[in-house]
Amino acid sequence: MKADIVLINPGDRKQVFQGLGQDLAAIEPPFWVAVLGAYLRQKGFSVVIIDSNAENISPKETADRTASYSPLLAALIVYGSQPSASTQNMSISGKILKELSAKNSFKVAVGGLHPSALPEKTLTSETLDFVIDGEGPLTLEKLLVLLKEGKDDWTSIPGLWWKEDGKVRHTERAPLIDDLDKYLPTAAWDLLPMQVYRAHNWHCFDEIEHRQPYGAIYTSLGCPFNCVFCCINAPFGKPGIRYRSTDAVLDEIKVLVEKYHVKNLKIIDELFVLKESHYIPICEGIIRNGWDLNIWCYARVDTVKESNLALMKKAGINWLALGIESADPKVRDGASKQMRVNDIKRIVSLIREHEIRVIGNYIFGLPDDDQTSMQATLDMAMELNCEFANFYSSMAYPGSKLYELAVKNKWELPDCWHGFSQHSYECKPLPTKHVSAREVLKFRDDAFHKYFENPAYLKMLENTFGKAVADHIREISKSRLKRKILES
Repeated sequence: MKADIVLINPGDRKQVFQGLGQDLAAIEPPFWVAVLGAYLRQKGFSVVIIDSNAENISPKETADRTASYSPLLAALIVYGSQPSASTQNMSISGKILKELSAKNSFKVAVGGLHPSALPEKTLTSETLDFVIDGEGPLTLEKLLVLLKEGKDDWTSIPGLWWKEDGKVRHTERAPLIDDLDKYLPTAAWDLLPMQVYRAHNWHCFDEIEHRQPYGAIYTSLGCPFNCVFCCINAPFGKPGIRYRSTDAVLDEIKVLVEKYHVKNLKIIDELFVLKESHYIPICEGIIRNGWDLNIWCYARVDTVKESNLALMKKAGINWLALGIESADPKVRDGASKQMRVNDIKRIVSLIREHEIRVIGNYIFGLPDDDQTSMQATLDMAMELNCEFANFYSSMAYPGSKLYELAVKNKWELPDCWHGFSQHSYECKPLPTKHVSAREVLKFRDDAFHKYFENPAYLKMLENTFGKAVADHIREISKSRLKRKILES
């Protein structure tokens, strides 16, 4: 079989997650890659997708399989559904790019969040022909047209970086997509190894043995907020949010449910629970169709409305992830989160009254953090005792304001791209004004164990989900992540 383009989803679960990557970490379908594939297929191009992350194949095997399709273009899409996911995968991406370029029979491009945040650095430090800067559909389409015509004048292609006579050249980004339904058609799920994907363990606490099949979709792009630690708006150039239509979203879910028998569904949107005129009709459509779903999605404390919780639960939204970040108002407000502890406690309580579970997301090491404020955050987390919690150390992700500050102030950054992974051996968070990077990471790792080994938490789990889930968490918390910075 010959293809015009091979789209590749890179990943190295062992390097990024250490031991967690084998069984515990979710394996998420690369929705953005599948949407790009669907769009290009609509435009008449033949498309193949290789999910090297899901299939856990080596860079050489990825390149060999790519070459077997004799494509015009191999495009590595280094995206991710949470801020660190793109940058942390650049280490393995570099190895794949090198193997692809060694084939010499097709052009090689890379796109996604990290390349859009650092296009020139990516072009000059990796082995490739092109960097795709921005969202990508129009750039890839126009690039393929010229490659099919045998032309090599790239100046008419928006959002493209390349080298010419040893010099870096680039064009302006393509305008932001104004019609998401046109450029984000129903994903090319048929090009993915759907049998491989699995949900997070906590997502399936009600049925811990049934983490498959698994789907993940966008219903919107971008975020209207601009938190200093977040980089998700890097491909878009500015804060903002654009929506797919209700019909398009329901069509997407219908394919997942009826063709692939998906029950566990992640809504990847940075902020699904924001605009009622968007998410309420989607919930109503799910109920109307009678789909039995187990959904998780993101919300903010200040976007959750009690009047909508019953409907959301009926639609199958069983988990809401809340960006709580810090207990200290000074630390949190410095991160552009205008909330107070009492508001947080009240909203978490309301959500749980409607039998929707809460994932509390907390960050240690924001610029104003010290040992006292980090301890206050941990104390609040343990008091809230949410059904699950994510503890992050603050990172200067490329594309975020923190990265700009880090470069400007010459703060020490990780030595390698996978050092931006929260769970990697090489993980190196930012220092704060008051504590070192080592102290931040140690506090984060200790906090994880204090929370998940807390008798009150384990009792709540057992009462809510049964003994098997509590034992599952006990087993997870037995081992600690190895950290290079903590060994020195």
